[in-house]
Amino acid sequence: MLKLYFVRHGESLANLLHEFSNTGCKHPLTENGINQAKSLANQLSSLQITQIYSSPILRALQTAQILSDHLQAPLEIAPALQEWSVGIYEGTTAQIGWDLHHQVQDDWFIYQNFDSKMPNGESFREIQARFNPFIERLVENGKYSDQNIVLVAHGGLYLAMLPSILKNVSFTFARQHGFPHTAYAVAELQADGLYCTSWGIVSLSIR
Repeated sequence: MLKLYFVRHGESLANLLHEFSNTGCKHPLTENGINQAKSLANQLSSLQITQIYSSPILRALQTAQILSDHLQAPLEIAPALQEWSVGIYEGTTAQIGWDLHHQVQDDWFIYQNFDSKMPNGESFREIQARFNPFIERLVENGKYSDQNIVLVAHGGLYLAMLPSILKNVSFTFARQHGFPHTAYAVAELQADGLYCTSWGIVSLSIR
């Protein structure tokens, strides 16, 4: 049975600065973030991980590299896993940007306004247009296998996208439970699609 492990990166300098850093390689993992990634590698060490995919953003890529080295699994960069663009607010820390960020998420998750976006940023539909086909290709290529695939990406991306691909996860559930650093959600492929069996420390029923 194909299983996908959706992993969030470790703590980065951008998190401490409270800065939007959703493109490029500006902010590395903190020492705490490196230790979080090493701890996660130990948690996953009993699994036979067949492939690791990572967002190209530095904090995710560093996390994925630690996992790859420890688990001896091949690593590939996947642009589809990049955090969603905040447009003109990239590289800023002002509260006005974070307020707008929260409003856009409310537009998506509460009001189903999937075209809402920050100025020059990405809408839900635009993120979905890159994320979903990537996951669909993984599922199609691995549907008859017992592969364990790790995907290292970002909390904002996962909160938006995972409810759209996991049949037993809602936007409300995702927002209530969040996605802490190096937490992960496990998805299993069933006959009718992907189901989440665990989200962080929460176990879910497939049926």
